[in-house]
Amino acid sequence: MVSSTVVALLGASGEGPPGLLPARQQMAFSLGWHIVLACFGVAFPVMIYVVHRRGLTRGDSVALGLAKRWATVSAILFAIGAVSGTVLSFEMGLLWPGLMGRYGDVLGLPFAFEGLSFFIEAIFLGIYLYGWGRMPPRRHLAMLIPMGVAGVVGTFCVVSVNAWMNNPTGFRLVDGEVTDVDPWRAMFNGGAFLQFAHMWVGAFMVVGFVVSGVYAAGLLRGRRDDHHRLGFTVPFVFATVAALLQPLIGHVLGMRVHDTQPAKLAAFELATTTEGPAPLRLGGVLVDGEVRWALDIPRLGSIIARNSLTAPVPGLDTVSVQDRPPVNITHLAFQTMVGVGSLLALAVIVFWVLRWRRRDLLAHRWFLRAAVAAGPLAVLALECGWIATEVGRQPWTVWQVLRTEDAASTSTGLWVGYIGVVLVYLGMTVGAVVVLRSMARRWRAGSETIVAPYGPGASPVDQAQRTRGTGGQ
Repeated sequence: MVSSTVVALLGASGEGPPGLLPARQQMAFSLGWHIVLACFGVAFPVMIYVVHRRGLTRGDSVALGLAKRWATVSAILFAIGAVSGTVLSFEMGLLWPGLMGRYGDVLGLPFAFEGLSFFIEAIFLGIYLYGWGRMPPRRHLAMLIPMGVAGVVGTFCVVSVNAWMNNPTGFRLVDGEVTDVDPWRAMFNGGAFLQFAHMWVGAFMVVGFVVSGVYAAGLLRGRRDDHHRLGFTVPFVFATVAALLQPLIGHVLGMRVHDTQPAKLAAFELATTTEGPAPLRLGGVLVDGEVRWALDIPRLGSIIARNSLTAPVPGLDTVSVQDRPPVNITHLAFQTMVGVGSLLALAVIVFWVLRWRRRDLLAHRWFLRAAVAAGPLAVLALECGWIATEVGRQPWTVWQVLRTEDAASTSTGLWVGYIGVVLVYLGMTVGAVVVLRSMARRWRAGSETIVAPYGPGASPVDQAQRTRGTGGQ
């Protein structure tokens, strides 16, 4: 009885080849874990650049100290992300042979560029880490630029593959065979730039709130020095801009879904029938074909989804039963993403309005607690966004071209690999937490004596190296 209720609420299904369920579970787990690290690869170099440049231009040793510490953290996260990213690359072929076996030629180009971007990012991260005190300051700072660009390019390449799965193009199917492959067209498909913008801004939102939350926790413990205030402010500014931009990008992307994937939009809106004007349904689930426990707000569904007071929102009645996505998972994930994102956008507006009125919220414990909670909430919004995107595309791996059950492996031993991946990832998580906490304790213990390799407080040897590196100017 309980299991049948869960199946009804979540829209789960045990149908398909034996490898379908473990392939889905393993891909969801590993991608959901890796995507948070990917955000740091995109956004953290930019934040490090900002504080490093501030340290050089203003002679700010606190900013330089932050740059060095953040770079060390970035290296640890990058190393762990390299492992999880490698696992994902193998999973694409092992778990989804029906996808990569048939469409590998179509998707090869963005994967190749992503690999090159990864190596470039690793090279310049190494140079930057080694360059403290060994390179001219501004040349050292410039090493962050190719590192950041490589992170952005790599992310675009990966997102473009996912966008292609939602907007397949760049090939023709002739008698079941893939012909006339145009990898450039596939890479720059119609949904690539919007999906990338959504992910790119989301990365700054996640990293900004997570990092500022770390320093908010320090402020809560009474560490009200310049180091913690600057460490909070810089990432919080990035998070603010991202939190305000994200609803706009998401709205444009959502309107596009109406034209490209109406079944996904129907699941987002929990629309069982086509309605115009359509209400906005807050909460609720679909049980036995009926919507229960939802709060309907008249017309708002048409306004948000169609930019109209009267335009209809397509319902599930326009989609055959076998082509409908798991409605409840898609709907609840989408609404959680939108709800959390809206809450964070409202929070940053309140912060800056009160700051403009000369109220320092960093002196209030209630705000600091909220700032700490904002990091996990941003991660939750990110994960729910990907759940809505991926589950909402089902039962298709490639929209209306390749069904997921046809893409999955037929192996009966995938559960063993799934358990192995879970154990490896849990081990990496524990290792990362132990290392980062150990570093934080050492930094706190020597916070009064740690100085940047150049800038105010640097040793005479470091200052001499700086003078020689800049030609004595």
